[in-house]
Amino acid sequence: MSRPRRLRGAVARSRSKPATVPRLASVTVEARAKLNLGLAVGPRRADGFHELVTVFQSVTLADTLTAQRRARGFTLVVRHESAAMRGRPQRVAAERVPKGAGNLVLRAARLLARELLLPGGARFTLTKRIPTQAGLGGGSADAAAAIAALLALHRRKLTRAQRLAFALQLGSDVPFASTGGTALGLGRGERLTRLRLRSPFRAVIAMPSWRVSTAEAFSSHDRARNSLTPWVHHRRFAATVGRQRVDALSLIRRGNRFEQLLGQRRRDLESLCARLRAAGLLEPHLTGSGSAVFGVVPRGALVREIVDRFSGDEPLYAVRSTGRGLRLRIHATASRPGKGAR
Repeated sequence: MSRPRRLRGAVARSRSKPATVPRLASVTVEARAKLNLGLAVGPRRADGFHELVTVFQSVTLADTLTAQRRARGFTLVVRHESAAMRGRPQRVAAERVPKGAGNLVLRAARLLARELLLPGGARFTLTKRIPTQAGLGGGSADAAAAIAALLALHRRKLTRAQRLAFALQLGSDVPFASTGGTALGLGRGERLTRLRLRSPFRAVIAMPSWRVSTAEAFSSHDRARNSLTPWVHHRRFAATVGRQRVDALSLIRRGNRFEQLLGQRRRDLESLCARLRAAGLLEPHLTGSGSAVFGVVPRGALVREIVDRFSGDEPLYAVRSTGRGLRLRIHATASRPGKGAR
């Protein structure tokens, strides 16, 4: 991928040698999943992407990425840990996580090291809890975590614009994963406007065994007739949202375009949504292009009782809305003499 000229110039200005400070030996980043509180898809753009109107929301389900300094090169170990309250994730899901150069953690680290001329390398350990290919943004969160971890290890700081420019080179959802909270996403999803929730909420995510190809979902959208009829209404919504605090349930009721494009899986979705409603959850919908489905826990209800009432084998995850996409923890420092030290 070619490097944007503006990014080169901006990064060049950030390459001046930082002040001599203790170097971090190890950092851990909690990389949180996201939900889409409503998702509308518009026309295909000249660059091949589609126009979107969505509201992203960070939730507490998270992967953990630990980065340790090493002399050269980047390595990655991937571990899997279930965070489900009920049910077991399929083993095949673990096989969908790339462990080599295709993993977004390594791609992010190599991009940052190349552009910022960072010395040495890092050993990454990734503990996966976010289901893969689910519309929960796990891979994007891991990429954002790798950027944050490497910057912290080297005590480097970038402007928000520089950081988001790096993130966008790795994927459309990575800019939001880098910031988190609640945000309106336009363009490819990278044009972000921070929003304020009227009140935090709890949700339960169900993970069906079937998966949805994002590429095929967008292709189905392009083939569908009258697919852009409601688009004007969503654009009007985007122009007015954010003038006051937003309500999660009201946003979710706007629906998810990809639910109309599931073909033979539509019945599976309807069955799952019906069972989630019967268990006591509100407004179950797909997140992203799926296949994860989430429903809001009514105020005052007990999550454990809802989970126990659910009829089905799908793994269930209890989450809460959160105001941050990443959480950085520093483990240790490696002392390095300061300038003029004896």
